[in-house]
Amino acid sequence: MAFVTQEQISQYHKDGFLALEGFFTSEECDAMRNQIQKIIAGMDVPPHCRTEFSTKHEEQLQDQGSAEYFLTSGDKIRFFFEKGVFDDKALHAYDVVFKQMTHAPKVQALARKLGIENPVVVQSMYIFKQPHIGGEVTPHQDATFLHTEPLGRVVGIWIALEDATEENGCLWFLPGSHTSGITRRMARTTPGTIPCTQFIGSEREYDSSRFIPVPIGKGGLILIHGEVVHKSEANCSETSRHVYTFHLMEAKDTIWSEDNW
Repeated sequence: MAFVTQEQISQYHKDGFLALEGFFTSEECDAMRNQIQKIIAGMDVPPHCRTEFSTKHEEQLQDQGSAEYFLTSGDKIRFFFEKGVFDDKALHAYDVVFKQMTHAPKVQALARKLGIENPVVVQSMYIFKQPHIGGEVTPHQDATFLHTEPLGRVVGIWIALEDATEENGCLWFLPGSHTSGITRRMARTTPGTIPCTQFIGSEREYDSSRFIPVPIGKGGLILIHGEVVHKSEANCSETSRHVYTFHLMEAKDTIWSEDNW
């Protein structure tokens, strides 16, 4: 991939993230957005499965139906909702169109640039971040939820299907924070237990003044190291911020935690 230089890869390893403008075409972005509308049109979510997912310690799944819906989301389409809003605004997506984008030759080439020898897709999600109701995502590390031994084997691929701006909820990062490990994990509890997951450890306190915004245009891609601390603010603007995101794991010499949701 000529447009991803070794200098950029070195910057990724230094900062824990890297923004690549124009990675996907406008047409590819529109294809994903159009496909998600078709999926939504066929959405049928039972009331007890209208599940909210949060990065916060105190917000856990509190009933058996929601717990089962959450824990069985790994190999099928599941819908997760903005806090306090139950409609068609959020989705965990796996679909033929998204599969084509996920495994596109340019994505494979990018993985090779990163030195990943045996990449495995462990999670995918479509995030709507709708105007006015797109909630904040508090500072967190993806390895809290996608734990491996050793750490450092997961990278997020975050694709802006619309312009992501400071006004509509772009990502914010704490540069270099991927070098300090993690202090908490989300793990399954004993089967049949409510809540079905628990946090082990606690999140650090972060200096909000050290976060930097990373706005990116439609079609841009952001690489996210599994341990880098990042967040996004609530979308209080008039525009949405649609994103398709997935995580790659280096499967070579890596143990995927059985406690992962």
